[in-house]
Amino acid sequence: MAILFIPIAGFSQQKDTLIKKLDSLSKKTDSAGKQVNNTNPAAYNENTKITPKSYFVLLVSDLKQEFTKPFHMTKKDWLNFAKFAVIEVGLGFADESIQQAAIRLDNNNPGVKNTGNYITRFGGVYEGYTLAAIATYGMVFKKKKMVTTTLLATQAYITGGALENVMKFLGGRTRPSNYDQGKEAELDFRGPFSTSGSSSFPSGHTTVAFAAATVFASEYKDIKYIPVIAYSAATLIGLSRITENQHWATDVLAGAAIGYLAGKNVVNNYHRYAKLKAPKQNKNTVALNLRYFNSQVIPEVIYKFR
Repeated sequence: MAILFIPIAGFSQQKDTLIKKLDSLSKKTDSAGKQVNNTNPAAYNENTKITPKSYFVLLVSDLKQEFTKPFHMTKKDWLNFAKFAVIEVGLGFADESIQQAAIRLDNNNPGVKNTGNYITRFGGVYEGYTLAAIATYGMVFKKKKMVTTTLLATQAYITGGALENVMKFLGGRTRPSNYDQGKEAELDFRGPFSTSGSSSFPSGHTTVAFAAATVFASEYKDIKYIPVIAYSAATLIGLSRITENQHWATDVLAGAAIGYLAGKNVVNNYHRYAKLKAPKQNKNTVALNLRYFNSQVIPEVIYKFR
């Protein structure tokens, strides 16, 4: 993470950079709010395509906005955070009972066990393969929107995963699988440098699954079944982490929230970039003029459509 912040600091000190412009635009709307984005296929063209250079510029901007968001939250943001915290704490009281029920379900149903073991892989390395396959399809058949969307999904994957890893390090929560190993596993957070093994909170598989799903759901919101498929797949991955006894329910809920916000931030950041890169369109204009016709001076109004 220290390495990631080096380029972030460097870019933030430059004047009149693309990142600075993106930051100034983001102040006009909440990065995960109701920004209106142009998702028409025509909006994804040579002017707004993501190049290797712009990919990393956007990625740095995404990371910067992701990690500095707590310092720029509005009252509405804090209110929403408080609501989520109440739900998360309330669910925490049921964590152990939910986990025990999930283990019984998994042990008594071979179908659930086999399916869960298969689905959970798509929240990790397999998700990368899936995104690569979608991007390849888009490039072969020259579908610019699909290629752009997939690249944005990888950015959401990275930014969501970066934040999730920092939270894992800071929290140090014990995994429910420690029960099976005969070790002490309580519903507690042991903090940084915990020796309890891989931290449980939040769920990384769920985070990156919802991050990518949110990008596809946002970019293809006009096609009703795509958001349904995207979020359903991410939800199944999250549930599989519970039945696989790798995460508590609160880990999964937190991961889904982090992934969703990371995806929205990436999507909105790209569309702010697209507005900066799109050709400037002049507005309709009205002009007054005098014209000499048939020995007379005639006033005229000229209205130009752009």
